[in-house]
Amino acid sequence: MSRDRQLRIGVTDLLHRPGTRREVRRSVRVGGLEVSSAAVPDDAEIDIDLVVESTADPGTLTITGHLRVPWVGQCRRCLGAIEGDLDVEVLEVAARHPDDEDIWALQGDELDLSEMVREAALLALPIAPLCDESCRGPVPDEFPARPAGEAADDAGPADGGRRDERWAALDDLRFDA
Repeated sequence: MSRDRQLRIGVTDLLHRPGTRREVRRSVRVGGLEVSSAAVPDDAEIDIDLVVESTADPGTLTITGHLRVPWVGQCRRCLGAIEGDLDVEVLEVAARHPDDEDIWALQGDELDLSEMVREAALLALPIAPLCDESCRGPVPDEFPARPAGEAADDAGPADGGRRDERWAALDDLRFDA
């Protein structure tokens, strides 16, 4: 059953006339799309620009076109917030009686594009996005990690970092050949 009624289209006329085309242009909200560090915001709209065309094979349709998918995420190096738009190409086939798991099933004389759009958008989301190709990420020498609440000018060992006393026993180890 379709989550979004806007994405169900009647295809009776297409199925009975090979070569017939229908353009599908819509903007819809499709929530819940998220991968490790990128997501489509719940309030964002995905722009759909598709052409559904009947083929010479009875009961079969091709779906081609593009989706514009807005996304937000976190840079994998500097952890800064980033956002962008993806242009996702769609090349799919739907049939009344699909004989392959890669072919979408028609539901009577309707084509439900909701799962197709969700899947295409989800697969296009960047798994490990970068804010910029030249992003160097955090620089430990310039910005050392410190426990929460510790000031940057706290005095520590001569090497500039705080010493964790739990590792002090390792100072007594000697490796003689």
